[in-house]
Amino acid sequence: MFDAATYIHRRRKLAEKLNGKGIVLLPGHEESPINYAGNVYPFRQDSNFLYFIGLDKPHLAAIIDLDTGTTTLFGDCLGVEDIVWEGPQPTIAELARKSGVEQTATFHQLPEALSQALKAGRQVHYAPPYRGEDKIRMSHWLGIPIAELKDKASEPLIKAIVALRSYKSAIEVAEMEHALEITAEMHVAAMKKARPGLFESDLAGVVEGIALARGGRTAYGTILSINGQTLHNPYHTNKLERGRIVLGDFGAETARHYASDITRVFPVDKTFSSRQKDIYQIVLQAETSAIDACRPGVRYLDVHLLAARIIAEGLKQIGLMKGSIDDAVHEGAHALFFPHGLGHMIGLDVHDMEGLGEQYVGYGDMQRSTQFGTKYLRLARALEPGFVLTVEPGIYFIPELFDLWRSQGKFTEFIHYEQLDHYRNFGGIRIEDNVLITPDGHRVLGPHIPKTIEEVEALRQ
Repeated sequence: MFDAATYIHRRRKLAEKLNGKGIVLLPGHEESPINYAGNVYPFRQDSNFLYFIGLDKPHLAAIIDLDTGTTTLFGDCLGVEDIVWEGPQPTIAELARKSGVEQTATFHQLPEALSQALKAGRQVHYAPPYRGEDKIRMSHWLGIPIAELKDKASEPLIKAIVALRSYKSAIEVAEMEHALEITAEMHVAAMKKARPGLFESDLAGVVEGIALARGGRTAYGTILSINGQTLHNPYHTNKLERGRIVLGDFGAETARHYASDITRVFPVDKTFSSRQKDIYQIVLQAETSAIDACRPGVRYLDVHLLAARIIAEGLKQIGLMKGSIDDAVHEGAHALFFPHGLGHMIGLDVHDMEGLGEQYVGYGDMQRSTQFGTKYLRLARALEPGFVLTVEPGIYFIPELFDLWRSQGKFTEFIHYEQLDHYRNFGGIRIEDNVLITPDGHRVLGPHIPKTIEEVEALRQ
């Protein structure tokens, strides 16, 4: 965790933004069992609890009293039997001091504290819970049916959290760059190790091992596959075959739980084929042009559409699309090849704060598109200094989508369907970097990770 002053400052700013009476409930996570109570998944603390309290341990909660400005940490000190299994642990008072928290109480006192606040007519601000066990606990504590918890979450609290966490401080940016240093090692290692006959799992084991060895973990489930046309492909069972390309979308999360999110693509062979180079270069141009367009005041929706036009124009030049590119993008024909959004906010969460609601985080007062492809854009609002976001255009050859649209006679004025059979086993190409918006433009975070055709092929020799 950072120093106590960081968390004191964050809680003070939160109270200022709420500017009202009542309390803020910040529940930490419990450990979650895999198949019985004693065999648990690796613990990951709730990101809002981390942001305002900083303590990375289970069975904790906090209440910020907006009337008095004080914070109470709820938790239990371990007994001797606990210490036998888990080793010596700091006391609750010691944990509170690390976070600059003024008061402590046992965990079983939390329901009573909430009950008293509710009986006194005080507002209890809480963010929408997203884990099942949290929903059950909060329903019990607050007397709200589980199905109603999301709708009754505090909109002022959601907006206040988004207003604070959207702007990354210098120490947060430094932590994210540390994550990217680890991620660079992971990607370079995968590019160097790959060869025909290995399995995707061989590479996944290497990259996840690097994240663990550097004191962190992966920030999300590793995507590493020759079937890169499946956007969130969780499987690593395929053998690497000559003529195929590997899409690797993975990133490290630091010990302080700040994330990185990088995608690179490389050939199983030592060099890309001419067809692979054509598609790769289009995606690279879209990515670099989109990054260049990132600056304060520019809507990310417009950057997304810029990338879409570059992709459509490139595909037209190689004979896969036709007609007016502006019309094709306006109608959504490009989404046959680019069916997702250009990027999202990133920070303590890889899709930062999306548990609070994508509308609050990525759109604000803007309306979300209902068009296939564009509706998956998670960030559309105008960019501001301090935002950190991903830029990740791609081109994918998805046979099932080709066949569906072709059978429907969809966008025949824009798509050369007869040419797509040559690409049915191509896979997908996505190139992604993490970008900080600065007062006068942008900065690509972290060390340079090879991404030009020449740089990638140099690692494959």
